[in-house]
Amino acid sequence: MHLIRTTTCLLAGALAASAWTGMAEDATNGYVAPRGPGGVNPDLNGIWQAMNEANYDIERHLARASMGLRDGPEGPVPDLATLYLGAVASVPPSLGVVEGGKIPYKPEALAKRDENRRSWAHRDPEVKCYLPGVPRATYMPQPFQILQGEKEIEIVYQYAGAVRNIYSEDPGPAPVDSWMGQSVASWDGDTLVLTVTAQNDQTWFDRAGNHHSSQMTVVERYTPTGPNHLHYEATITDPETFTEPWKISMPLYRRMEPNAMILDFKCVEFVEELIYGEFRREPLERFHLPDPSAEAAESE
Repeated sequence: MHLIRTTTCLLAGALAASAWTGMAEDATNGYVAPRGPGGVNPDLNGIWQAMNEANYDIERHLARASMGLRDGPEGPVPDLATLYLGAVASVPPSLGVVEGGKIPYKPEALAKRDENRRSWAHRDPEVKCYLPGVPRATYMPQPFQILQGEKEIEIVYQYAGAVRNIYSEDPGPAPVDSWMGQSVASWDGDTLVLTVTAQNDQTWFDRAGNHHSSQMTVVERYTPTGPNHLHYEATITDPETFTEPWKISMPLYRRMEPNAMILDFKCVEFVEELIYGEFRREPLERFHLPDPSAEAAESE
């Protein structure tokens, strides 16, 4: 009976996701957004936030006991890194934001994803407050602000104080790869299109180990579908990691509080003890967390 309920829920989720995509396209066709600075392009200024579970896992998934799991006597149980967090470290279920449900990994890249997932606490860059990269920055569980001028666009994220200064003209290849990459803007009607290149290979898509290489290109599309909603799409192309391009999509919601603003969440200082505490002259008490993937490699 549980299996039937689960299958029914997943089927309903797939239908709901398809319905959302169709509704977003219909809404776009009928809605004309107010013009922004300069009077030509739609006004995207505002503070926006995703409301979904994508930062846990962008693929469709059932609830899991923990972000970090190990084999138990009757199935997966929380690993040592998350055991004492209890339900706080659990993963809520989600219909997913990947169109089609699954990421088209190459076999070796899928194996790396699984390895990342087993070693979540050791490998997820979010744990150490590294910049989230694109598209993950969009659906972190914190708001971001679009600042749009007549020709200039900047996106400011609450998480880690991340900032994207966006080029209005393509300057050519970036001199170096970086955590947030290089973004170049263009307009497709009322849709803002951002082409993102030169991201390093250290960022993840979520807390589930989904990853990419430094060859990834992300093409984002922000389309107003109402006065307080944007339809967001990101197409990922990375032939080193995936067999074909794939897409995520989701609604973004305007923060409606009268005093809505981006606040400080400079989490680097929050992880100083984690990263550097052992180097104190008199270190505070800590315990060693084994890396499951490292242990597996040593046993081979």
